[in-house]
Amino acid sequence: MTVPQNTASQDVAFYAWPAPPEAWPEPLRREFADRAGNGEVGSRLVSETDRVRVWLLSLAPGERIAFHTHVLDYFWTAVTGGRARSHYADGRVAEVTYAAGDTQHHRYAAGAFMIHDLENIGDTELVFTTVEFLDSANPPLRLDRAA
Repeated sequence: MTVPQNTASQDVAFYAWPAPPEAWPEPLRREFADRAGNGEVGSRLVSETDRVRVWLLSLAPGERIAFHTHVLDYFWTAVTGGRARSHYADGRVAEVTYAAGDTQHHRYAAGAFMIHDLENIGDTELVFTTVEFLDSANPPLRLDRAA
């Protein structure tokens, strides 16, 4: 399947990305600062139309997806169960147990966003499907950011 080139003209200056939490170790703080505004919310973009982006996120035990930013309305579904840890821009660190089929919907008002990472802290592969809606209150972020 071919994936259309992203044609979003999002100006990331529209957003004021927060500074990383002071309590975090310096490597985490540096990565957060470097990747705020990165719209790559999965391991692989598997499909994109004028309405949606569909992502696969697959993490082996101990593997982590670096910080990324959600600005679009979206939902995710856990394809497999497992455990994960996320660091959030507000300093929270959350550990969550997922069951296959768990689904969560997120909606963002104009100018709103969420920045986080995700690490597989379980002993099995963790797989999610994420669907972003391009007709959200915010324009999509570019996907060509260096990270």
